[in-house]
Amino acid sequence: MKRFHVHLGVTDLDHSVAFYSGLFGQAPTLARPDYAKWMLEEPCINFAISQKEGAEKGIEHVGIQVESEEELAQVYTRLKNAGGPVLEEGATTCCYAQSQKSWIADPDGVLWEAFLNTGDSTTYGVDADLAGLAGLASDRAAGTACCAPAMPAAPSKACC
Repeated sequence: MKRFHVHLGVTDLDHSVAFYSGLFGQAPTLARPDYAKWMLEEPCINFAISQKEGAEKGIEHVGIQVESEEELAQVYTRLKNAGGPVLEEGATTCCYAQSQKSWIADPDGVLWEAFLNTGDSTTYGVDADLAGLAGLASDRAAGTACCAPAMPAAPSKACC
C-alpha cells in the first residue's frame, strides 16, 4: 500500500499538535520535542509537522511512502519517468526513521520524496550530504533540513 506524505514546518509545535489532534480525532503516532507524525488510515496519509530553528512554516515537502522494496522500485521508476532531475539519496536517517529515499522537484520547485522506512531512529536525522554532487541549484538553501535537500536545477520553460 502506498501512503501520501505531507510534511509541514510549524512555528509552535504544541499548538499545532493540539490543532491537528483535534482535526484528525487522534493523538500523534510519534511525538518528539521538535516533531510529530500521524499515520492515518482514513485518509491514508503520513502527516508530519516539525519545528526547527529558522525553518519556514508551511509545506516543506510532499511524498509517497511505500511498504516494500517492490513498491519503492515502482515509484522510483515513476520519478525517473516524470522528467525532472532525481536525487537518489539512498539510505538515510530522517524524521526519527531509517529510510531509503529519492527526491524530485516538480516544474515549480515543489519537493517530492519517495521513501521506504526500514526502522526507527532516536535522532531526527542529518542533512543530506550533497557536497560530491555537481550542478546542484536550489530555491531552498542546502542543509536546511534532512528532509529537504537541494535539488538539481530543472530546465526552465518559456511561458506562452
